[in-house]
Amino acid sequence: MTRSLGPVRLWLLALGATLALGATHGFAQSAWPGVLPEQHYLDLRGTDRLPSATIPANDVPLTVSSAGQPLAAEPLTLDQAIRIALDNARVVRFLGGVSASTSGRTVYDVAVTNTAIDVQRAIFDPTLNITSTLGKSDRPGAVPDPLNPGQTLITGSSTDSVNTSVGLAKKMYNGADVGLNVTPVGSYFSPGVFPLDPQYTSGVEATLRQPLLRGYGRAANLAPVVVARIDTERSYFQFKDAVQELVRGVIEGYWSLVAARVEVWAREQQVEQAEFAFKRATARKEEGLERAADVAQAASALANFRASLITARSNRILSETALRNLLGLPPSGSSELVPVSVPVRERIDFDWAYLIALAERQRPDLIELKLILEADEQLLLQACNQARPQLDGIANYRWDGLQGEMPNGASIGSGSGQFAGWNVGVNFSVPLGLRQSRASLRRQELVIRRDEANLEQGVHQLIHQLTVSYRNVAQFFEQAEAFGEVRKAALINYENQIGDFEADRLGFLNVLQAITDWGNAVSQEARSVTQYNTELANIERQSGTILESHGIVFYEERFQSLGPLGRPGPCREYPAQLQATADDQSRYPDSGQPADAAFDLRDLSERRRERDPDLPGDDDSVPDTERPQDPVPNTDGETVPEPAKGESPSLRTTWLLDQFRSPLR
Repeated sequence: MTRSLGPVRLWLLALGATLALGATHGFAQSAWPGVLPEQHYLDLRGTDRLPSATIPANDVPLTVSSAGQPLAAEPLTLDQAIRIALDNARVVRFLGGVSASTSGRTVYDVAVTNTAIDVQRAIFDPTLNITSTLGKSDRPGAVPDPLNPGQTLITGSSTDSVNTSVGLAKKMYNGADVGLNVTPVGSYFSPGVFPLDPQYTSGVEATLRQPLLRGYGRAANLAPVVVARIDTERSYFQFKDAVQELVRGVIEGYWSLVAARVEVWAREQQVEQAEFAFKRATARKEEGLERAADVAQAASALANFRASLITARSNRILSETALRNLLGLPPSGSSELVPVSVPVRERIDFDWAYLIALAERQRPDLIELKLILEADEQLLLQACNQARPQLDGIANYRWDGLQGEMPNGASIGSGSGQFAGWNVGVNFSVPLGLRQSRASLRRQELVIRRDEANLEQGVHQLIHQLTVSYRNVAQFFEQAEAFGEVRKAALINYENQIGDFEADRLGFLNVLQAITDWGNAVSQEARSVTQYNTELANIERQSGTILESHGIVFYEERFQSLGPLGRPGPCREYPAQLQATADDQSRYPDSGQPADAAFDLRDLSERRRERDPDLPGDDDSVPDTERPQDPVPNTDGETVPEPAKGESPSLRTTWLLDQFRSPLR
């Protein structure tokens, strides 16, 4: 009984030691070197310990309170604005109202997605496996003592061994797995005399596993690589779609700034005329020629116009800030952006059928839907392959060798290929019913139907979006023409009303209404013209041609990488980022003067002097449209005269006419 408790005592001792270690582990963790303690509290670092981001240099933001301070003018063509935005578009931005936000797309996205192709290709790379171990086996044994019957001797044998295994395996495109393994083993024995000491065994084995049903086929096995390539294409067109929206947003922000500048000018004119009327009414009241009610009415109108001017200046600041945001510039600077590209005023007609066909071929979002369908077909191919039973053909061939040193010191070994063996067989496995694989196949078939419906909806949606832009182009052009007529009529009405007012034939109320109508007409005309130009960009955006029409191309930036082993020698080049850049063609030429000057912004007082040359001031009896204009330097220092009336359409207009009136090729 005592002898039988020996192993039990050893087992109980080991168990007790284990339990004691576990009980004291929680208390000893913090004291034991190399053992991480338990986390009993939130270990949060202070913000001063976090990495700091680079803050670019920027000035104090411009406000309506400081808007009256003179700033240096920075002429900016629309071509320059687009180039600046593309140069600063590591993260692509979107215009949203009077602000800009990130689209979530960066110049690195396509290159990041492109790495998945090599990840999928790596499945077919050969794999080399080398294992080498040194071992010693010294095992005790009990044998009878030949000299003392009834006695037992404890003895043992020692074996030193060197085990090496070299294997090379590769997956083939058709699904087969081939391999070659070499396993030499050297053994050394002691004590005693052995037939071979040392003894060397070797084995060379070639294996082949060829799927015959599931897993068979080049197309099915290469489908993940094809899907990875399609995903890279999708990432590219997603990035292109974001860049298209960036360019469209820059154009919209540019023309919005032009409209905001015109509105500020119109409100300033209203304030100037209201101040004139207020001062006149005040002076006449002091002479007893005006009623207090008329003065109060003039003061109220002046206050309202000043409030409208503050709103207009705020809108101009917001418009410039939004444009700066899109361009990747600080919110404010030491100079103000002055647009110098003149908006298009000519009517542009589009070939509707050609426009739809062009959009179906060029729009990145539709291209992405088509790529999704291509990926679905590859996934369906995989699902069909996985729905088959598992039937593999297996074959291997092995060569074994043996050599060593005999007790007499001579060497002996087997002949080359003397001992060989092989086997061939099949392995069949199938889940009864194939429920899971059939469900996956059915699911993928339904996914294809769903994505086909999404593509149909995409085409349906693009037609409606193009319809809206097509109608808007016509609407804004007609509105621009109509508001131009309204402006002319409002100007004539103002001149008549102010003339009667100065002649004391009517009160200030009619003048007030005339000033209001004229200012609104100027603002609405500018807004309609700029909306017309923005909608021209929108229709290019909807047709997917806005980048091509502005000469924007993508180029691949590359970088060098050593790889995980850090081997010496030249590095390999890989895609790093995809950048968009614009050519040097001038789609929106520099007019040599602010773009808002295209709206004939002459002061009302100047026009009044034209009507009445006896009023104090310079000789402005000749209208500006008939007076020769002095050339104004453009951004390159060259002098560009104002385009003459009836001049041929701009390069931008010419391109639009050629692009959308062409037959579908």
